[in-house]
Amino acid sequence: MGRLFSFSLLSFLPLLILFSILNAKPAKGFPLSTNSRWIVDDQSGQRVKLACVNWASHLEPVVAEGLTKKPVDVISRGILAMGFNCVRFTWPIYLATNDSLAFLTVRQSFQNLGLTEAIAGIQTNNPSIIDLPLIEAFQAVVSNLGDNNVMVILDNHITKPGWCCSNTDGNGFFGDQYFDPQLWINGLTKMATLFNGVTNVIGMSLRNELRGPKQNVNDWYSYMQRGAEAVHSANPNVLVILSGLNFDKDLSFIRNQPVSLTFTGKTVFEVHWYSFTDGQAWVNGNPNQVCGRVVNNMKGSSGFLLDKGWPLLVSEWGVDLRGTNVNDNRYLNCILGVLTELDLDWALWTLVGSYYLREGVVGLNEYYGVLNWNWGEIRNSSFLQRISFLQSPSRGPGLSERSLHKVIFHPLTGLCVLRKSYFDPLRLGPCTDTEPWNYTPQKILYLKGTYFCIQSNGLGKPAKLGIKCTNSNTRWEIISDSKMHLSSKAKDGTTVCLDVDSSNTLVTNTCKCLGTDKTCDPASQWFKLVDSTRSSTTTKSFLQFNPSLDLPGKDFLWKLFDSF
Repeated sequence: MGRLFSFSLLSFLPLLILFSILNAKPAKGFPLSTNSRWIVDDQSGQRVKLACVNWASHLEPVVAEGLTKKPVDVISRGILAMGFNCVRFTWPIYLATNDSLAFLTVRQSFQNLGLTEAIAGIQTNNPSIIDLPLIEAFQAVVSNLGDNNVMVILDNHITKPGWCCSNTDGNGFFGDQYFDPQLWINGLTKMATLFNGVTNVIGMSLRNELRGPKQNVNDWYSYMQRGAEAVHSANPNVLVILSGLNFDKDLSFIRNQPVSLTFTGKTVFEVHWYSFTDGQAWVNGNPNQVCGRVVNNMKGSSGFLLDKGWPLLVSEWGVDLRGTNVNDNRYLNCILGVLTELDLDWALWTLVGSYYLREGVVGLNEYYGVLNWNWGEIRNSSFLQRISFLQSPSRGPGLSERSLHKVIFHPLTGLCVLRKSYFDPLRLGPCTDTEPWNYTPQKILYLKGTYFCIQSNGLGKPAKLGIKCTNSNTRWEIISDSKMHLSSKAKDGTTVCLDVDSSNTLVTNTCKCLGTDKTCDPASQWFKLVDSTRSSTTTKSFLQFNPSLDLPGKDFLWKLFDSF
């Protein structure tokens, strides 16, 4: 994923886990509602940003993945310590409608699949779960997440347990082999009823990735509205989350025909967005052009809902965290810009480091997983730095500590533009420490409340603050299809773009990839001007990534995990 930066979340994650151990308390009662495009706390009216991670429990064993590797309590506390406040927890309809499955014990489920080593792992790490019926084991995980202040979205991922998804798996659309509409509504109703009163269950997603040859808009309205009404009737406290067509990429039909429901203040839409959503476009095209094109497509197919006053949850997105997938790496720089610009709620795919059984493979390594194969280490700590800014809200109801301003976000690093002093070069640093900036109609970037603006000083030279803000070297045009290049004229008349050197100092260099070249990488020059009303002091309640912190290292973390 581009350059490696001198940062390790592992340097302070152990202390965060210890803090959560000492301060664990039941999740506070919500419920949540919607206020125009925002999700808010019912009682305070303040925005609650969902920064979730997906945790799979819909495959053949129908057991939350990873319980053979670590105690559920360790996993839950690790989720919170990594900055996530929410889990999108997947489940199959048969868990709620087929008693012979629901009341099969965890031990029996693994025995039936020939997973004898998994039985030993759960016996060691989660002995209280091994002989519970599958439905009670599912409830136990949700309860433990609540004990650790983690919200839960119950996601109906599939009907028949197994890996998802394909156009021909029989689970894709209403009327498919394993997708009986009435059975689906019965399952949603039973699950909504079962978790009525469980305060950390804040939402239910009606169905994952509708797809296949039978999909059509008329049936979508008919059945999705019935499913939404069934969930709300059984549990009026939860958000009701509706997915789109074509593997949850398309909600464009809502533009002309809004959903018609008897309730208000509880409806959220969801969309999925991966690099492979656009095939190999990121490899085969110029990154600026591809980013501009796919962002416009996303806004046309789902992003428009924000302007119509509907919350939009990007309930699946993610990348190969080994950093070797060019398609993923380029996409990641683009989507991080979009998620910050629109301040979207989201759920990363995935927490899971490995699966008990996936598509016939025992112990399959999940390279999109935040945790590694043994669930005891973070697969890519620099990735967590890059998403930390996204884990806190930038704006919304109740977030008016400061007047509206800009934050200058750098997707490649997950850092923001800071100043050490008025006379030193500008640098990247933790977004928790960023100052507010103004971007004027004259294209000048002022440090808010001052006369100081960002100036370019020539090719390869550091960008600094100055008070002469009427020259061409202080005008910063947002250019390229990606809308993430900040371009200016140096004093000698040369066109330059804001860039970052190996020490995270802001410099100005020749603008990258403005043509059609598909081999170049503009990521170091991509910046996003993000609207924000939050102050740096309010963000310190979330993870503050500081590369200079000298705290116990990863060896302590492994000892902590191994002590359970």
